[in-house]
Amino acid sequence: MKIYVGSLPYRITGADLKEIFEEYGEVMSSTVIMDKYTGRSKGFGFVEMGNDEEAKKAIEQLNSAEVEGRTIVVNQALEQKDNFRNRDNRRDDRSRY
Repeated sequence: MKIYVGSLPYRITGADLKEIFEEYGEVMSSTVIMDKYTGRSKGFGFVEMGNDEEAKKAIEQLNSAEVEGRTIVVNQALEQKDNFRNRDNRRDDRSRY
């Protein structure tokens, strides 16, 4: 199960996230999302756990927990949907004029 973790302190790393979630079970991956221009954390990340029951327990226990003075938000990550039209089906906006 993929888990969203928000409101993270900016100094938290993927390794820190892994350590926090390992208390609840095996962590397959952990990533903090970084700004591509500044290299600074965006304050959120994702953790992937192989066992859904362990993941649900981690979500339940860690949502609203305090980490380095900040209250974090933890919930199941939603599947991202592609909001962009297929390039081949894209309308040429110049045709309106």
